[in-house]
Amino acid sequence: MVGPVLLITAPGQGAQTPGFLAPWLEVPGVADRLGAWSDIVGLDLIRCGTTADADEIKDTAVAQPLLVAAALVTFQALGLRPDAVAGHSVGELAAAAMAGVLTEEEAMRLVAVRGRGMAEAAAVTQTGMTAVLGGDVDEVLAAIAKQGLTPANINGNGQIVAAGTLEQLAAFAEEPPAKARLRPLAVAGAFHTEHMAPAVAALDAAAASVTPKDPEITLVSNRDGAVVESGADFLARLVGQVSSPVRWDLCTRTFADLGVTALIELAPGGTLVGLARRDLKGVALLGLKTPEDIEKARELA
Repeated sequence: MVGPVLLITAPGQGAQTPGFLAPWLEVPGVADRLGAWSDIVGLDLIRCGTTADADEIKDTAVAQPLLVAAALVTFQALGLRPDAVAGHSVGELAAAAMAGVLTEEEAMRLVAVRGRGMAEAAAVTQTGMTAVLGGDVDEVLAAIAKQGLTPANINGNGQIVAAGTLEQLAAFAEEPPAKARLRPLAVAGAFHTEHMAPAVAALDAAAASVTPKDPEITLVSNRDGAVVESGADFLARLVGQVSSPVRWDLCTRTFADLGVTALIELAPGGTLVGLARRDLKGVALLGLKTPEDIEKARELA
């Protein structure tokens, strides 16, 4: 791409905080759209995004629809047409809607199935995830493999997330990789691993009723950082991604190859901006937190 290149990203599970949607309800149309999507997903998204506590919105079946809804309403409020879009994990469903692969309603229907399916899969076996910060990448991956764990997220910026059973994670904590810090994550299970296979089947069945369109905007996939030109291919990737690792590091390389000059992260912005600070030097960065950030985003773009 030539000239300024704007990338808009949607964050994944764990980015949510209590009340983060409250200021966005002042934006015209947001409450109406959230109300309509609440009927689709079987949750009161307005309450979840405003008055629900941290434990409730940590529930996978709640967090995932809430985050996709938040990304989509803030994308519309922003009113910008990006040159490229990408989402981290569940954020890929929002990215698919932004790129025109799915309608917003289709994205919300699928994320409801995804969230419930992953929550149910996580309840079968006690599993979890631990962030590994720092250390040599090869040594970190070797230590993860030694315990039979999966590198579920390779995020770049010195961050890899190990996932597996609680017993495997305990053994990993006893033998951590050199010069790395371990941070257990407050998640319900080992997402993006073989433990999520039942959720893949549920999402695949739901996706069969969807007829995706080819992307209207450059769309980057978590699987391998590829720019995906087929809507059918991207939908298949969305399904498979539930049980396979998120390669945000490869996405970041693609962003650099595309010549991205500005990155905006939709609400609740911050996580992906943080990852980009080290790996995308010279790129203007902004995370949307409140409607007050909209004007800053437009100036940046």
